[in-house]
Amino acid sequence: MVGILIALLAGLLMSVQGVFNTRVMDSSNMWATNSWVHLTAFAASLSIWFFAGRENLLSVFNVSNKLYLFGGVIGAFITFTVIKSISSLGPANATMLILLAQLVISCLIESFGLFGIEKMCFEWSKLIGVVLMIAGIVVFNKL
Repeated sequence: MVGILIALLAGLLMSVQGVFNTRVMDSSNMWATNSWVHLTAFAASLSIWFFAGRENLLSVFNVSNKLYLFGGVIGAFITFTVIKSISSLGPANATMLILLAQLVISCLIESFGLFGIEKMCFEWSKLIGVVLMIAGIVVFNKL
């Protein structure tokens, strides 16, 4: 139950953040906005780390595959693409397509066991769910 609530909170926060970032870009530019977003995220993370236990901050470099350390770079492009999609499609349409892409890619990561994730068997019900999600997007945009 806790996982469900946290996932719902993540969705709420991501939707609000996307709109906030898009509004900041209205008075600035893309890369200044992106820099501000990540600078404030760094400051918030560092503050929480400081007060929440102070485990070894450099332990992130112990990760088995150093490629995973580029998650922040991916984060910069996520912020870029979210801002651009919201500014051109609006929050609801952008979010639907972002969620669709997340679901499809997450299923592929699980199906092929990529990036150290435990490999899961393909299930037709997941494909049906994706098709229903696409149908929902079509219905949402036609009504």
